[in-house]
Amino acid sequence: MDKQYDLTIIGGGPAGIFAGFYAGLREASAQLIESLPVLGGQVSALYPEKRILDVAGIPDIQAQHLIDQQLEQFKQFPIDVKTDQTVTNIEQTEDGFTVTTPSEVTHSKTVLIAVGNGSFSPRPLAIDNVKEFEGKSLFYAITDLDHFKGHRVLIAGGGDSALDEALMLEPVAKSVHLVHRRNEFRALEHTVAQVKDSTIDIQTPYMINTIQKTDNGMLVTIKKMRSEDETQTIEVDDVIVSYGFTSDHKTVDGWEINLETDHRLFKVNTQMATSVPGIYAIGDSVTYPGKQALIATAYGEAPIAVNAIMASLYPDRRGPMHSSSIIRQK
Repeated sequence: MDKQYDLTIIGGGPAGIFAGFYAGLREASAQLIESLPVLGGQVSALYPEKRILDVAGIPDIQAQHLIDQQLEQFKQFPIDVKTDQTVTNIEQTEDGFTVTTPSEVTHSKTVLIAVGNGSFSPRPLAIDNVKEFEGKSLFYAITDLDHFKGHRVLIAGGGDSALDEALMLEPVAKSVHLVHRRNEFRALEHTVAQVKDSTIDIQTPYMINTIQKTDNGMLVTIKKMRSEDETQTIEVDDVIVSYGFTSDHKTVDGWEINLETDHRLFKVNTQMATSVPGIYAIGDSVTYPGKQALIATAYGEAPIAVNAIMASLYPDRRGPMHSSSIIRQK
């Protein structure tokens, strides 16, 4: 435990990466710890092919390309990156915190939590023989768009992810069927309008009842909601189930620090400070009045947190300037 950091960032998704970059701008000594083997978080792990449309100044970008650009920006500064490491404990000390992973114990004056939704797993399709198809022709996210080229694809779900996936597949798949158990979708109005104006076959209110393997793919039986026996069959090559993800913070629950939460989200103030002095949090893991779980929102929260941290550690330093001014002075 030789090195003492100004800041330890826990989580290497978009929020954590940008916080690391901004910490570099403020010349903070920092480490970034990520439990996955590579940086990128849920974006890289679950939807690298997704189109991101709501980042200011970027009309349209593939999710993994956004992460790649962030990493190019991030590597301008000597932030210590430690991947494939889970923070198993944070313990408060007289002058900061000890941060424990399976490989080491480090000391940090402050901690910034950017763990997103924590550990996540897809909500599975509830049919008896689902294991027969999972990972072969039934998927819970699109990680390789090329796999679906020329295929007949059925997507189950009615949220933003399901509709985004349907629009993503429309130009490359032979056909796309969108099945949702309600008549109304739970997605951005613009996205819903695009789907309705596309060649995507919309089936509502239906849900998947059975899947059978055939010589030519899979025969999916969908059942109309609130009906006894009204069904349809659709033959496809692939099924994508987009029912969302369940998440937990079991690792966080094991830490010795006790953070105030609301519905499993960390409560923060206007400076992104938690209920424990010296611990800050940003991104999808936090809540405050008006909070929106967007990448764009997390990008704004990161400098707020880092600037608050630097003001608390170095009150005599000049406050934050525009980044262009900082770069010119280097």
